[in-house]
Amino acid sequence: MRKILYLLLAYVVAGCSVSSDGGNQDNNNLCSNAAQKEFVLAAMQDWYLWNDLLPANVDLDAYATPEELVTYLSSFSPDDGAGEPIDRWSRVTSAAADAAFFGEGKYEGFGFSWRLVADGDARLYRVFSGSPAATGGLARGQRIVALDGRSIADIEAAEGIDAVFDAMTVEFTMREIDGITEFTQSITKDIVTIDPVPQWRIIDAGGGRMVGYIELATFISTADPVFDTVFADFRANGVNDVIIDLRYNGGGLVSTAELLGDYLGGDVAENLTFSKTFFNADRSARYDEEEFFERLGNSISLSRLVVIATQGTASASELVTNSMSSHVEVAIVGDRTFGKPVGQVGFEFCASLLRPTAFKLANADDFGDYFDGLPVTAGCAVADNLNIPVGDATDPNVIAALGYLETGGCPVVAMPSVVAKPFVEQDSGELDRSGPPWREFADAF
Repeated sequence: MRKILYLLLAYVVAGCSVSSDGGNQDNNNLCSNAAQKEFVLAAMQDWYLWNDLLPANVDLDAYATPEELVTYLSSFSPDDGAGEPIDRWSRVTSAAADAAFFGEGKYEGFGFSWRLVADGDARLYRVFSGSPAATGGLARGQRIVALDGRSIADIEAAEGIDAVFDAMTVEFTMREIDGITEFTQSITKDIVTIDPVPQWRIIDAGGGRMVGYIELATFISTADPVFDTVFADFRANGVNDVIIDLRYNGGGLVSTAELLGDYLGGDVAENLTFSKTFFNADRSARYDEEEFFERLGNSISLSRLVVIATQGTASASELVTNSMSSHVEVAIVGDRTFGKPVGQVGFEFCASLLRPTAFKLANADDFGDYFDGLPVTAGCAVADNLNIPVGDATDPNVIAALGYLETGGCPVVAMPSVVAKPFVEQDSGELDRSGPPWREFADAF
C-alpha cells in the first residue's frame, strides 16, 4: 500500500518567511496579513472538498485574520441536518506545533483529557505517562473539584473550563475515585510526549484461542515502528482475533492508519482495496486514488476485529474500522463513533499551516457516508467506566469484546459493587474536536 501523509501534505509558499522579531524578510510582503488571507482564499478555492459551494466573491477586508476567514469559508459546507455546517475541522494552526505532534507526539500542556459526566461534574478519563499531570498526582477517574479555587459549576457559568487551561499554571483540587479523599496541587505546563501505543497484550481466551489486545491513543508516526513489535508478538502466538481499543482516539495520519491496515489485513486481503479517496471535481482526476492492502512480514491472518469505541473515536480510527469491515468480521463495542469520513491536507505558509478539509473516504464497498458515526454493534453498547483502568481485566468494554468473540454477542457486564458503586457513568455526548492537533486528535490538554 502506498503511504501518503494526506493529513500533512504540505505546500510551502516560496519566500513567505518571517524574521524572529516578526518583521517580513522578503520584498514582496508575502507574509502581510492581507497576503496571508489571499493565500488562504486561493487554497480553499482550489482544494476545499466543497469548493463548489464557496461564494464567488469574498470581501477579505471583512475578516481580521486568516483564521477568521477559514471559519467563514468552512460555513459553506453542507449542513448536518440541524442547520449547522458539517465541516468542523478546517483551520489554521502553527506549522511547528503540527510537525511536533504528528512527528514526535509532542505538545505543550498538562497531559490529561477530561469530560463532563454531569453539570458541574468534571472527571479525568486519561492522564499521559510522564506528563506534568501524572507527576502531580492526577489519574484516570479523579474528579476535578476546583480550579484555582473556583468550583466547576462557577467556571462553567462564566468563561468555560477550557479557558482556565489556557494558563501556564493551574491549581487543581482533585477528589479520588473513593469519593472522599481530596488533594490540591499546582501544575505547570511542560512538553508532553504521547505514547501512541500505551499497552498491548495477548489474552488466553481458552481452548487454545489467543486474542490480541492493543490500545492506540492516536495515529502519529511514532506508532509505526511499534506496530511491527506488536504484530510480531501477535503472529508468533497465533493471534487471529484482535481487540483494538480506540475509545479516545480522534485520528491523525492517514499513512499510519494504512500501515495498521496492512498489519491487520495484509495476510487475508493482500492487493485488495483498503480505501478509496475522493477529492473535489477540480482535483479528482489527478489525486483520487484507491489504496490496497500490502502483506508485511508480520501481517497476521485476521479473522475477527473488535473495535472499542466512544463518541470521541474519529477520523483515522473510523477509516480503519470501516475499511476492515469489507474484508473481515468487525464489531464495535462501547458506543457509536464520532463521524468524520473526511480528511485534511496541509499548506504551510508564514510559519502557519492551513488544513482544509479536502477529501472524503470510502471502503471497498464504496461506503463512506458516516457523518453520524459508525453504529455500535447491536447489544454491544457499553459504558466507559472511569473507575477502572483502560484495558483492565475488569474493564467492561474488554469483557464485552471478549464475550462477543466467544459467543457472537456482548454479555451484560455486572461490575463488582465495591468498584462501581461510588459513581454511575453517564453519557458524555460528543467530545469537542476543535483546536490544535493535540486537541482535535487526542483530546489532550
